[in-house]
Amino acid sequence: MRTHRTVRDVLYNIAWREKVKVLVVGGGGREHALVWKIAKSPLVEKIYCAPGNAGIQKAAQCVPIAADRVDDLVRFAEEERVDLTVVGPEMPLVLGLVDRMNEKGLKIIGPTQKAAQIEGSKAFAKKLMKRHGIPTGDAVVFSHRDEAATYIRTGSGPLVIKADGLAAGKGVLLCRDRKEAMVALDRIMLEREFGDAGNRVVVEELLKGEEASFIVFTDGRTVVPMPTSQDHKPVFDNDEGPNTGGMGAYSPAPVVTEEMHQRIMEEIMIPAVEAMAELGTPYRGALYAGLMIGEEGPKVLEFNARFGDPEMQPLIMRLESDLVPILIAIVEGELDGIEVRWDPRPAVCVVMASGGYPGSYEKGKEIEGLNDAEAMDDVAVFHAGTRNLAGRIFTDGGRVLGVTAQGRDIESAIKRAYEACSLIRWEGLHYRKDIGRKALKKILRSQSNDNSIYGSGSE
Repeated sequence: MRTHRTVRDVLYNIAWREKVKVLVVGGGGREHALVWKIAKSPLVEKIYCAPGNAGIQKAAQCVPIAADRVDDLVRFAEEERVDLTVVGPEMPLVLGLVDRMNEKGLKIIGPTQKAAQIEGSKAFAKKLMKRHGIPTGDAVVFSHRDEAATYIRTGSGPLVIKADGLAAGKGVLLCRDRKEAMVALDRIMLEREFGDAGNRVVVEELLKGEEASFIVFTDGRTVVPMPTSQDHKPVFDNDEGPNTGGMGAYSPAPVVTEEMHQRIMEEIMIPAVEAMAELGTPYRGALYAGLMIGEEGPKVLEFNARFGDPEMQPLIMRLESDLVPILIAIVEGELDGIEVRWDPRPAVCVVMASGGYPGSYEKGKEIEGLNDAEAMDDVAVFHAGTRNLAGRIFTDGGRVLGVTAQGRDIESAIKRAYEACSLIRWEGLHYRKDIGRKALKKILRSQSNDNSIYGSGSE
């Protein structure tokens, strides 16, 4: 292990300019969080974001290039002499943006097109895990609807039906019985609800336990974990309703104990990075494992080839270190020489969404109260789907804002986040009222168990 170096050492040793231009690709809450943190770095000369949003434009120059327009992004980075590109969403990675940038000699954070298959194809990820003994649920992959239907009819018990390709976090359908599984199969393969992502399906056993998100930085050799976090996928309280891209997150996740953390690193994250290197497709960037923590230990639900959203919002608030040297070290294979420091205080993100999301919803609703919420201490309001029209902010997506707060403990962070949410208004807004409740319950159970062991202290 190399000794930790200063920020300046990192830049000088690898011949980067003292001040860098950064391009962030994407326009959601995750990208706003990245821009917000990158803007705090003394190493940054200028930040661009493509395409950005109304919140991002306060700290970066937004350019009207969609995240999936690979050729235009490469051209822009060349013309503006961008020193470092940071990719937020998965689509440009799967389309090969990293490969194209590398061909031009441009520095970029994220896996290559082949490495991004770990998210772009659930079948690829399952095969990788099975081959390398990474714990996950039993699954079978089908390219033909009738074959999948026959398998489902002969099985029993609850199942998960997954579209193989990218479906914006919505292509995973939990099914209590064979009837629901058949409906899910037809939604994916006959009705084509998720488009070409449903050309193949993964039929998987339904794992039991509590979910957690585990994200690491890696340069293809060194693996540095971020604090644990937990996402809330279903749209309504108590985990009811259809899955979304994420309705909120908190960090840390009490379900991941120190012992569990070590197991996740040793049994899942490090083996996954080593497996990708063994395949000849070294993985560089952020690797995200969606996990189920059950009686048998951690099992992988899915891998994502990028920073989590909304997990990155509370994680970014907890990151004490300058993010830019970490990103540069990943690009240069120097991650083992960087110290990454985290604020011990918990953080909570509540996603405020348009009414009707993840189904149809209306755009163009004026948002009020943003300034009041942003003025609160220990609160950041990350924009996900917003537009600025003549200085007024309007909704422009399903997930609109990620209201994120820190506190001395998880309870105070939750309270702070919801206090900020109460100040923000627009017609038809919706947000869950129970983000972080699982963490509170687990902490209370732990304290109760401690009391049962040690007594109340009274005679």
